[in-house]
Order: sequence, then structure tokens, then C-alpha cells
Amino acid sequence: MCTLWFPVNSSLTSSSCVCSCLSIIKRQIGKDHDVTSGNFKVLNLGGMAFIHLDVGFLYTLLVCTAFGSMLSNAEIKVNPPQDFEIVDPGYLGYLSLQWQPPLFPDNFKECTIEYELKYRNIDSENWKTIITKNLHYKDGFDLNKGIEAKINTLLPAQCTNGSEVRSSWAETTYWTSPQGNRETKIQDMDCVYYNWQYLVCSWKPGMGVHFDTNYQLFYWYEGLDHSAECTDYIKVNGKNMGCRFPYLESSDYKDFYICVNGSSESQPIRPSYFIFQLQNIVKPMPPDYLSLTVKNSEEINLKWNMPKGPIPAKCFIYEIEFTEDGTTWVTTTVENEIQITRTSNESQKLCFLVRSKVNIYCSDDGIWSEWSDEQCWKGDIWKETLVFFLIPFAFVSIFVLVITCLLLYKQRALLKTIFHTKKEVFSHQDTFC
Repeated sequence: MCTLWFPVNSSLTSSSCVCSCLSIIKRQIGKDHDVTSGNFKVLNLGGMAFIHLDVGFLYTLLVCTAFGSMLSNAEIKVNPPQDFEIVDPGYLGYLSLQWQPPLFPDNFKECTIEYELKYRNIDSENWKTIITKNLHYKDGFDLNKGIEAKINTLLPAQCTNGSEVRSSWAETTYWTSPQGNRETKIQDMDCVYYNWQYLVCSWKPGMGVHFDTNYQLFYWYEGLDHSAECTDYIKVNGKNMGCRFPYLESSDYKDFYICVNGSSESQPIRPSYFIFQLQNIVKPMPPDYLSLTVKNSEEINLKWNMPKGPIPAKCFIYEIEFTEDGTTWVTTTVENEIQITRTSNESQKLCFLVRSKVNIYCSDDGIWSEWSDEQCWKGDIWKETLVFFLIPFAFVSIFVLVITCLLLYKQRALLKTIFHTKKEVFSHQDTFC
């Protein structure tokens, strides 16, 4: 036996449901059984009603009450937002999704509603989802592809007897006006942000375009009032094949939008759209002033200067290529100094070179710099002197000594011959006298 109590003057979620439940309970007890006797009894004590009933009857009452509440909430409906559209303000891919509030019955006008927005490029597998109270949302899209979006209205629980209510979806799509064949688009777009200072982009012409085709580049990022055209084109045979950008103030950690379109009197040219994060395409300068010091029979200290430019020291990662007597290996470090152990005490030649890149603490990706000049260390100085100086000197000295001896020998023989001749002359004179 369980006891359920509630104030006499209070009401449950649905009075009609309670009446239905009581009817069900009465039928279960029996037609000739009174609800105030037997298994179901109501007592009125001092303004408070107590209902005594069996567990089975209590379960039936709770199920009925919950079902009545679901029916009550199912009857609450809300409309989706109105005038849902995607607007292109001319920022080369930075679009605005806009809508108006739904039509509401008078009893919901005091509620603070939210909107669930989903959007993606049409060939993407994943939707981006945003919950917002605003009537617009902005984000970047790849305009080479179509965009689709959908939105619904969310009524909070406090307005709907305890459970959230959603509207149906309002949907919309957006495409740029297609023109020209795909083959007319530029090829091999390559952009590099040199030393986090100078942005340079280059491309190749589309396939099958006529000789009179030329391309123009436009760019925009948050902070510019409008899209701007390149003012310093890189030209090949008189055609625009790249762009050197001016100083880009406050352009880091923002989407950087580029459009390259073209013009030709012979055919329409299809534009190409790109989105970059400039810190992810930085190519630093190579390190310089490398030094290699052999501390003892095993430890080697490698050191270099941080690349010049505005990139903070904490943003670098270095790759070191080390060669010991023809054996080469590569390692990395975030410091501009590293200790390496020699593999052999007999090593006579040690060389290394270094390159740098922006690390994961400052960007999602980066481009390795060029390799530095190579720095080498060769064996002991006295051995070098022996090999490169003493042996050649000794060879030359021996050669000179041999030549000298030969000359002296010949000179002695010549002198002997001369003196012998003089002696014979003197002897001959004596005999004559």
C-alpha cells in the first residue's frame, strides 16, 4: 500500500488526464467497487487529501500522468525562421547567413528563443553547427564549390512545460555564377609568406587558354573595407603570373581570401578562390653563423644564430643534418644549440647544416627555410700539418738535397780534371827546359 498526497486546491499537469486515470482505476477495481473503499481510498484531513492505493494503481496513475504531459507538449509547435538566405558582400568567400524571427502565437512572444544553424560546402561530409540568439552569422567558404545551410527555431523548456521544442528546418543554398570551362582556371597556385614579412603568390595559366588571356588577383581579409587588387604583378612574357603583396598590416591569424580571375576576348575565364592563414605559409630565413666545437673525446656542441627578422625566438623549430665520416643523420630541436655524441673517437671529419621552420606553438603548419651553409671540423691540427705540410716539405727537401749533391759531385769532377790538366802542362815545360 502506497500513499499519494497533494493539496486539495492544486492541480496536476493535465486535469483531464487525472480524470481519465481515475476512471481507469475505478474500472480496474470493479464496477461495483467505490473509489473511496477497498483498495482506493480518499481521506480529507484539514484541507489535505490523502489517497491510499495499491502499487499497481500508483503505477497506472504515473504512466497516465506522463502520457498526458507528452500529449500536452506535442501540441506545442513553433515555426522555423523566416527569410533565410546567404548574402555575399563581395569579400571573396566571407559570407553572411541571415534570417528573420518566426511567426509566434501571442503566448510565446515573451520567450527568448535560440536558433540552431548548420552549414557546409556541398561536397563536405561534416556540417558546422552553431547555436545563437542572433539573426545573422558570418564565416568563410570556398566559393569554388556550392554552399548549403539550414536553420530551425528552439523554444526553451521554461516556455513549453519543461521540454525543448524545435521547429522544422528552413533551408537555402548559394552558388557563384559559373563562367568559363574548368580548364581555364589558373594552375599550381603557390603562396609563401617570406620571413613573416612579404607575401608572394605565383601561378601557371589554365590549360587551353588563348594567347590573349591575362589574369588579375584580388584579396581581402578582416580589417580591409573592401577587396583590393594586386599592385605589383610578377610578369612572364608580359602576362601576370604572380603577385608581390604590399605590407599587410594586422593580417596574422585571420582568413586571407584570394580570387584570381581572368579576361580574354576569345573565351570566358573561370575564377579561382583560395583561403589562407598567413602564419601557416611562413618560410623563415636560414640560420647563420654556425659553430662546431669538440669538447672532449665524445661530446660535440653545435650552435647557430637565430634567423633574422620579426619571428619570435619561441616560434622556431630547427632541423639539423649532421655528418660524421660519411654517415649522415637528422634531428630536430627548438633551441639554437644542441649537444651531439660522437659515434667514434677516430672521427676525422664532422659537418652539419641547419634549417628552420615556424613551430606548432605559433602556427598549424609552415615551410622549411633553405639549408644554411655547411660548417665542418676536421681532425687534430698536427695530423693535418703532417699530412698537408710536412710530407710535401720533406719530399721537396730531399729532392733539393739530391740535386745539390749531384751538382757538387759534378763540380768536384770538373775541378779534378782542371787541376790534372795544369799539372801535365807544368811537367811538360820542365822537360823542355
